[in-house]
Amino acid sequence: MLTKMRMNRNQKGFTLIELMIVVAIIGILAAIAIPQFNAYRLRAFRATLTSDLRNAYTASQAYLADDSTATCDTEAKLTAYGWQKSGSVTFVSSTMAAAGGTITLTHANLTGNGTITNAGVVSVPTS
Repeated sequence: MLTKMRMNRNQKGFTLIELMIVVAIIGILAAIAIPQFNAYRLRAFRATLTSDLRNAYTASQAYLADDSTATCDTEAKLTAYGWQKSGSVTFVSSTMAAAGGTITLTHANLTGNGTITNAGVVSVPTS
């Protein structure tokens, strides 16, 4: 009988309370981290769209510098002047000319379109 008690005292492991506390802590950390992760992803999508809009604007300005009487209105014209879109960004339209205009792009993971004006003002969706 004495040897059985000694073996129980020498056993190593965690109690049920200790395991429940660890699971609760992991749950609390997950509850904090998951919304933050979604916010980081949304910010990254918006940054990608903003970057592509600025790059398209630069390409359109290069096109208009070569031919100020034309309109940079197609994706092919932007691509010919160095614009490379990201994988999740889609060209919608462009009315960029020397007198004014906008370029409109959309991101697969955002609702709504992003635009940049002839003055370089960027507008991207918030979600």
